[in-house]
Formats: sequence, C-alpha cells, structure tokens
Amino acid sequence: MKASLKYILVVIILVLLTIGGILFYSWKIGEDISSINFPKIDFSQEKNLEENNIVSLKFFEDVRKDFFLNNRSFLELHLETMKARLYRLGILVKEVPILIKGDPQRWGGSAVGLYEILSGSKVSFSSTSDVYMPYALHYYGKYYIHGEPYYYGGEKLKSSFSGGCLRLDDKDAELVYELSDLNMPVLVIDKERDHYDYSKEATKFPELSAQSYLIADLDSGHVFAEKDIQEQRPIASLTKLMTALVVAENVNLKRSILINEKMLDAYGTTEELEVGKRFRVVELFYPLLIESSNDSAEALSYFLGKEKTLRLMNEKAQAILMTETEYTDPSGFDPGNISTAQDLFYLARYLLNNRSPILDITKKKKVTSFGPISFDIDELWNKNVFIEDPTFIGGKTGFIIASKLTAIFLFRFADKNNNDIERNIAIILLGSDSNKKDTQRIYRWLQNNYFGQQYLLTSN
Repeated sequence: MKASLKYILVVIILVLLTIGGILFYSWKIGEDISSINFPKIDFSQEKNLEENNIVSLKFFEDVRKDFFLNNRSFLELHLETMKARLYRLGILVKEVPILIKGDPQRWGGSAVGLYEILSGSKVSFSSTSDVYMPYALHYYGKYYIHGEPYYYGGEKLKSSFSGGCLRLDDKDAELVYELSDLNMPVLVIDKERDHYDYSKEATKFPELSAQSYLIADLDSGHVFAEKDIQEQRPIASLTKLMTALVVAENVNLKRSILINEKMLDAYGTTEELEVGKRFRVVELFYPLLIESSNDSAEALSYFLGKEKTLRLMNEKAQAILMTETEYTDPSGFDPGNISTAQDLFYLARYLLNNRSPILDITKKKKVTSFGPISFDIDELWNKNVFIEDPTFIGGKTGFIIASKLTAIFLFRFADKNNNDIERNIAIILLGSDSNKKDTQRIYRWLQNNYFGQQYLLTSN
C-alpha cells in the first residue's frame, strides 16, 4: 500500500512539473496558457494509405510526427506555409511568420532537412551580403534564421528573396532566439506530400536488368514499383550530385579555384581543365555534372578540403533522410560510395525542390554562373541519354565495375485525363546492365497505366 502511495505521489509530481514547464514558457513569451495552440495532427491520410495497401515513402513531415509522438522540443521552419513554429515537449508554444526565404529556382534556395542550432548571436555579420543579421541562429552551412538584416549605417536590406537564410520580423526573431536552445533540432520542411491518388490497378511490371530499383512520385512519395530499395550498393558517379549539392550550400559560388597538378590526378581527363587555369566554383559544375568529370570533383573538394567535403556530404545525407548512405570520395570512383535506391529518391527530391539549377546543368542548360562559362557546354559529352526528351527534368548516370550501371532520372508526366496536372516521377536504377533499356520499359509501363502519351525520344 505504501509503495502504491509513493508511486502515485511520483506521478503527481511529474505531472505538476510538466504543467509548470508549460506555464513557464507561456509566461516567458507573454501568453496565457489558454492561448497556446496545440498542434492538430491529422493521421487520416496515413491511415487511408495503409488500409489501401499503398506504399508511400517517408517525408520530412513524418519526422515532425515522430517528434510529436516522442514529446520532443524542436524548431520547425515550414517553407510552404512560411511559418516558424517552436515546440516544447511536443507542444506548440510560439508560431511566427517567415518573411522571406531563398529562391529554390536559383542558387539561393534555403536548405531543408533536419539540423540543429549550432550557435547563436544577437548580431552576426554576413560577409557575402555585407549586412548585419540580428538574433541570428546558425543551423547549417551558410544558413541562418535571423531578423531583418541591415547595412552598417542602419538601413535595412530590402529584397524579395534571401540568399538562403530565413528572415523573421525583428520582434519575432528575438522571441525565437530567446526560446531556442543550443543543439535544439531544427526541422526545415519544403512542402508536404500531396496524396495524389494512384489507387487504380496496374498491369504487370516489366522485367528489368537492374538489381535494385525504385519508381516513385516525388510529390506524394507513392511507390509504383520497387526492388530491394533498402539494399546498400555502390553508386559510382551518382556521388557527384551530392558533391555539387554540398559545395553549392557551403561555398560562395563566385569564388575562383586555381587548378594544380594534384587536382588532376583523378581517373580520366577533362578538356580545358588545365594546371594554372582559374575557374569559378560554379563553372566546375558543368564538366562535373554533364560529362561526369572526376577532375572537377577533386578540384571542388580541394576548395573546402577533401576531408571536410566528405564529412559535409555524409552529414548532409543524414539531414535529408539518406540514413543508409556513405561517401568515401567526391567522384564516386571509389566503390566505398554506397547508398540505396530509397536514399537516392530523397536526394532526387531535395534537388528538385531546393537545388534545381543542379538538375538544369545535367540537361546542358546554362544557369546563373556569375559571368561567362569557360567550358564549351555544347562540346561536353552528356551521358544522360534522355536530355532531348522534353519530359526529362534532369538526372545522372554512373558506372564502375563494382556498381555496374547506375542512374537517377527525373521525368515530368501529364495526367492521362488532364494535361494541366503534371507529376514529377523519379526512376532510380542500381546494378543495371542497361540504364536506357530499363528506363524505356519503365516509361512505357507508366504511360500505359497512369499517364498520357509522352515522348521518350530515344525509344528506338
């Protein structure tokens, strides 16, 4: 009986401590407990997916759901709704608008994923923009959450987009700054899955040579077909997509690199990439992503330092849900670069939503390069066999003996009944004998079952 009373007393104390913590944070931000908004979690969509036996991949909002279920404290930055939300023990204690984010169609897109508050400063200086950022919280690479930036004389910076940082009103930035803790998780969500309906029954999926593959909708996470998508395999030059991503998010792309002999020790040669020449960082993305230049990968990694580049690549992979991925060199020539078809889907989705210039370059498209491009793009041999197809969004191929052929291909399909509705589809292939033939079979199957007639110009 005494033991039972002790247990009851402990439970009561814990409950009172929890309520006291909530009251404290409510008082701290000047709100009464009755005004706190509790998050409304709608699990009906997920339940419907399970009941209809529809396979759907995990998105960033699923991380948020896990945080709620585990009563975590975290800062959520939602770029679709432009809201910053701070949670304590799974309870929403403050929500403020995000005034400005980066432009995802250009190099300045904001970094999304799961990070943590690395440091904070009441005033931080940005050497890139030559402005001061009040109440700045650093969470990754070049990216901060901060108040309204201003120049030395006090004049505020006015712009439609930021360089990637997330801007709040000064008062809101101060509140978020005061309520946040060092190492607090920061979850940046680009957009939620849209639950597009693919419930119709499909014909038999074709036989493929690929040892692992995934065909899925990038906006809903719906899986059309898959094989061993969580099996780790060498990915070869698909590695270069992450190399470009990490460099773009951690280096000023206008800065130049002087090419030295050590940078050109990699397997293969790249025309026009010669010792003593200087190239802006962004220029090197063209040979890197179009003709898969190993030299360019080495040159880009030497700017940050090879060890740091690899560390950042592996950290970025974890931040965007690529939990079964490991990078051991920046080019993919080392068979130690391994991933899964599922992880590569997350990389493809991230690039589409947040770093689309990288995909544009894979199509031989000129993007903002801050000056003339030293390389003759038309002369660069593109190993993406579908670049002439108008439905091709972008992608990358790879090959080493250990991996066989690998590919990430993104296509944009029109709805069979409504051409105004377009869907972004990823085709991920690992261990293939023919990227082209496997993709063509998948493409036709998707056409016949879900979408209207498309192009696939290389179908013959």
